[in-house]
Amino acid sequence: MNVTERFLSYVKFGTQSDPHAGVTPSTRGQLEFAEVLCHEMKAMGLQEVSVDKYGYVMGFLPSNVDRETPAVGFIAHLDTSPEMEGEFVNPQIVTNYSGNDIVLNKEKGIAITTDDFPELGNYIGQTLITTDGNSLLGADDKAGIAEILTAMEYLIENPEIKHGKICVCFTPDEEIGKGADHFDVKKFGAKFAYTLDGGEIGELEFENFNAAYAKVVFKGRNFHPGYAKNKMVNSIAVANEFLLSLPRKEVPENTSGYEGFFHVYSIKGDVETTEVEILIRDFDRDRLEWRKNTIENGVREFSRRFGLIIDLEMKDQYSNMREKIEPVYYIVDIAKQAMQEVGVKPQIVPVRGGTDGARLSFMGLPTPNLFTGGHNFHGRYEYIPVLSMEKAVQMIVRIVELCTKI
Repeated sequence: MNVTERFLSYVKFGTQSDPHAGVTPSTRGQLEFAEVLCHEMKAMGLQEVSVDKYGYVMGFLPSNVDRETPAVGFIAHLDTSPEMEGEFVNPQIVTNYSGNDIVLNKEKGIAITTDDFPELGNYIGQTLITTDGNSLLGADDKAGIAEILTAMEYLIENPEIKHGKICVCFTPDEEIGKGADHFDVKKFGAKFAYTLDGGEIGELEFENFNAAYAKVVFKGRNFHPGYAKNKMVNSIAVANEFLLSLPRKEVPENTSGYEGFFHVYSIKGDVETTEVEILIRDFDRDRLEWRKNTIENGVREFSRRFGLIIDLEMKDQYSNMREKIEPVYYIVDIAKQAMQEVGVKPQIVPVRGGTDGARLSFMGLPTPNLFTGGHNFHGRYEYIPVLSMEKAVQMIVRIVELCTKI
C-alpha cells in the first residue's frame, strides 16, 4: 500500500480528542483506530506490537546489521484537533494542480485561494489532497502515521537496506496536550526519536516555546446601577483595563519567528466576577519569567488600586526542548542530511507552540520534529501535496540508513 492510499484510508476514522473527557484516550475513536493500526503493523511484520490501556500503539522493526547501532524511534499521534469537525472527512483529490484557486465546496462558496494561501504556487503540477470544506483533513497527524508505516513496509520489503532497531509509537491526545502523559520511554526502547508532526516539506524543528498559563479572577462589587456612584466596581471594566496594560503588540497576531507573546484566549464574567485565561509564551526562559512577573506585578497593582481581591493561578506548562537537543545535535544533522539526500531543502524553524517531542526530550528521549507536508492544519482549508508525503517516506528510510553510521 502506498502512502497516499494509507492516508486516504486513515482520514476516514473519526479521532478528534476531547479536552473535557478526563480520561486517556479521551475518545473511543482513537482507541478503535489504534487497534486497526496494531493489526496492520503485525501483518506487515513489525515485532512486539501492542496497544496499551491508554491507547499507545508500540512496535519495532529489528536491526538487520551485525553490529550494535543506536535504536531510533518515529512517533506520530492518533488524534485530530477538536477545533473542527473531524469525523466525517471527505477528501478531494486535485491532480496536476494548475495554480488557480481550489474550490472546496461550490454550494457554500468555500475555496482555498491563492491570495490567502500564496504558497499554493509551490505545488503547481502536483497532486494535492484537500477537504470538501466541511471538515478538517486530518493530515495532522494521520499523514505522519501513513508516512512512518509506509517507510516501515518499504524497509521490510527491501531487506538489503541496512538499519538498526527502529521503534514506532502512535500516541493519543496530542492535540489536547496529553500525548506524552503515559508514554513509556523505557518500553519504547529508542535512544532518540523523531516526531512526524510538522508542516510543509522541509520543516525541521528542535526548538519550541517555553510555556506558562495564567488564570486571573477579578472580584468586583455590584450595586444597583442607578445608585452605584462611588460604590460599584465593575470587574469586567477592571479586567479590560488590566489587559490593556499588557504590552499591546506582543500578541499572537503581531508576532512571528522567535517573538513571544501574551495570548488572552478566554474571558467570561459579570460585574461581580470576571475570569481571564492567558497563555504566556517565549523561546527565551528569562523572557518567559519576565512575562510571568509582568502578570504578577499587574495583579498586585490593580488589586491595590481598586481595593479588590484578584486571584491569580499561574503554572508552567512545558519548556524549550533545545536545551535537551543541543547535547545530541547530531540527530538534527542526520535529519538535515537525510532531507538533502532525497532532494528536500531543510527549513529549520522554531515550533511556535508545544510538541510531544518537547516533553519527551525532558523525559530522556531527545525528539526533534520533522515535516509531514501538510498545510493549514486544524481547519477546512487544510491540504497536503502527495509528493511531500512521498518525500517524507524517503527521508525516514534515509535517516535509518544514516543511523547505522553513528
